[in-house]
Amino acid sequence: MSAKKATFEQQLARLEEIVAALEKGDAQLADSLALFEEGTKLIAACSKQLDQAEQQVVKLMKGADGAPVELPFEDKED
Repeated sequence: MSAKKATFEQQLARLEEIVAALEKGDAQLADSLALFEEGTKLIAACSKQLDQAEQQVVKLMKGADGAPVELPFEDKED
């Protein structure tokens, strides 16, 4: 699966598969290393996408003077 063509959700699902396979512990060393390498690439790609999404949200939030304002997310507990 190409990290650049896959959606964030697809990358996350693949990462979960990799973690499950590594936790199972029955793969050969070379296969485990390949899975680990793929997982680290997926983590980097997902992190980059999350950073970009955060920057876009910050840009969309504007203050009274039209300048972007970064507001904290509020947790609403019921």
